[in-house]
Amino acid sequence: MKRFVLPLLLLTSVASFAQSGFLKKASGILNKATGGNTSALSNDDIVAGLKEALTVGATNGANKLSAVDGFFANAAIKVLMPPEAKKVENALRTAGMGKLVDNAILSMNRAAEEASKSAAPIFVNAVKTMSIQDALGILKGSDTAATGYLRSKTVSALTTAFRPVIDTALQKTSATQYWKTVFETYNKLPTTFNKINPDLAGYVTEKSLSGMFYQVAQEEQKIRKDPAARVSDILKKVFGS
Repeated sequence: MKRFVLPLLLLTSVASFAQSGFLKKASGILNKATGGNTSALSNDDIVAGLKEALTVGATNGANKLSAVDGFFANAAIKVLMPPEAKKVENALRTAGMGKLVDNAILSMNRAAEEASKSAAPIFVNAVKTMSIQDALGILKGSDTAATGYLRSKTVSALTTAFRPVIDTALQKTSATQYWKTVFETYNKLPTTFNKINPDLAGYVTEKSLSGMFYQVAQEEQKIRKDPAARVSDILKKVFGS
């Protein structure tokens, strides 16, 4: 009997020690993240607060970008001609066709703004799956860690969901027509030897999502740093600790 009892006691001691070490580590993370005021915050509070932060940030970001000039007037995220098309743009402007290029650029940004109207529900749906482990990782991360979490969890699905919206928006704003005209005009120039036919919808989709995550990150930073941006009780409780 002693041969069985002793190993069992050892296993129990090791397990208790390991669990104690884990809890101490988790407690340390929370203490550091909340300035030592963890007693007022439960795990549910932390998860709820971070979900609320992502929901508010994503919704505010989507609303700002879906407004007229949300992309076009924002130099940080404005959709411009892709790098490989820069020669096309320069050649057309030199040939006196700058207005054609400007129309194409405006239409791409209008498409991005149109597509942004459908982004918030997609983001909010992704936020619902956040776990306590995710929350702890975000709390000990950078001031855009929540946005990084959102990007890692949604970028593939968002791209798949966003692409048809972009396609429709490009058709609605005549961007596809302008783009086709730009490149058909360029390809007919006597100095053009390498024909260009980039994927407009794919390019605008990528730039739209990049701009969206940039804006959500801006909103997250506001919530973390500016008390006035904490618009609900749970945000004030979690980020005010």
